[in-house]
Amino acid sequence: MSTIVITGLVLILVAGVVIYNRLIRGRNRVSTAWSDIDVQLQRRHDLIPRLVSAVDQYAGYERATLEAVTALRTESMRTTDVGAKGKLEEKLKSGLDRIIALAESYPDLKANQNFLELQRELVETEDYLQFARRYYNGSVRDYNTLTGTVPNNVIAAWFKFAEREYFQKSSDDVANVPLVKLGTIE
Repeated sequence: MSTIVITGLVLILVAGVVIYNRLIRGRNRVSTAWSDIDVQLQRRHDLIPRLVSAVDQYAGYERATLEAVTALRTESMRTTDVGAKGKLEEKLKSGLDRIIALAESYPDLKANQNFLELQRELVETEDYLQFARRYYNGSVRDYNTLTGTVPNNVIAAWFKFAEREYFQKSSDDVANVPLVKLGTIE
């Protein structure tokens, strides 16, 4: 009888260790994925002053847009909360889109090689950021599922593995989905 009890306890202990290790792997995957996002956000943040400077030379009276983008960049760099950073980054992207759209009003700016290179780098960064965001959100989904299912949730609660927050979830839901009406793509 005692052999059965000891065997049962050993099996429970082994299962606990396996679950704990899976939780650690999941948490590390989320942290690594966030690091990828952070690198792309830093790259975007590094491009903003150069872009603002290039546009400012041609469109000085668009000062409010340029200052708003600069302020959003500063606020986002200070923010550590994932949800708040996601909302700030969505606003920042919108502001950057407005700056890029300014080029249409200024033919000299549109033809400026420095501006064109910055625009290309920004588009490339946005693509990398989208990939990193999707990977991060997928990692968060897997991790949150792992921490919320039985019996993992018992070990997760015991060792204080908390759910993680998605980054710009709404952007992933609507990214690159064309609207189709009456057989045409908009």
